[in-house]
Amino acid sequence: MKRNFNEWLKTFKSCICDYGYYVDFDKVYGNIENIKVELSILNSLIGSKNIEHDFDKIINDYPQVLKCIPILLAIRGCEIYAIDGDGEYLFNFAKSNYTAKEYIMFMQKTGLFDLIANHVINNLVDYVTGVEVGLDSNGRKNRGGHLMENLVEDYLLKAGLVKGNTYFKEMKLSAIERKWNIDLSGISNQGKAEKRFDFVVKKGKTIYAIETNFYTGGGSKLNEIARSYKTIALEAKHIDGFAFVWFTDGYNGWKSARHNLEETFDVLNNMYCIADLENGILERLFD
Repeated sequence: MKRNFNEWLKTFKSCICDYGYYVDFDKVYGNIENIKVELSILNSLIGSKNIEHDFDKIINDYPQVLKCIPILLAIRGCEIYAIDGDGEYLFNFAKSNYTAKEYIMFMQKTGLFDLIANHVINNLVDYVTGVEVGLDSNGRKNRGGHLMENLVEDYLLKAGLVKGNTYFKEMKLSAIERKWNIDLSGISNQGKAEKRFDFVVKKGKTIYAIETNFYTGGGSKLNEIARSYKTIALEAKHIDGFAFVWFTDGYNGWKSARHNLEETFDVLNNMYCIADLENGILERLFD
């Protein structure tokens, strides 16, 4: 039964965030652990009545505490630039490059002394944990790039496939050719292009090369991807024992590139979305 592209597209999802997408707490805790001792030393400044004197003593006795100052301002790295009427500075917090007096000036002018001394916070470890959680939101884009791949792998495992046995991750064309003695030169442009597939499944006499992606926004890249996969789909039809499979989704992305997607849909029978995975397509595909 021929599938209806428009009905299929309506099943696309607008979001694919899993539980680990929002914050990588293992990373947050690891970053805190690296400076936990230094933060604990700086905790002695909380509520200080003479914070300049106390800070001066701390950085003289424990100069290593300077390395955790940037994160108090939500800054990664060890250098901070600042300029005003009193001069231009590039403070290094990994290796002291100014006097204690100048680091005291930095703490005053950035507001850190006020934050610490006036009980705006009660514990620097807790405070930096919050800062790290906020900064980790920048990593969502990188995590988002693997969400569809991770989701498909979950379904491969649920279908009874075994990693390294019946399915393989991130496998190049040349590796597929060597492992199963199959000629894929039609796809690789006679060996000139080294394509890498997200997954490869070997089931029965067929090798399934799988690509996965999810798009939250449109752009020219989607049209290029659709045309590229259409070419692979057409070339794969001439290779015995080989099948190309594409799992894609993301309504907000594909709605602007629907025509190119439909062209590929018309020639690629093994083209599926998340709804297809939820409806057990893998069990039927690899049956």
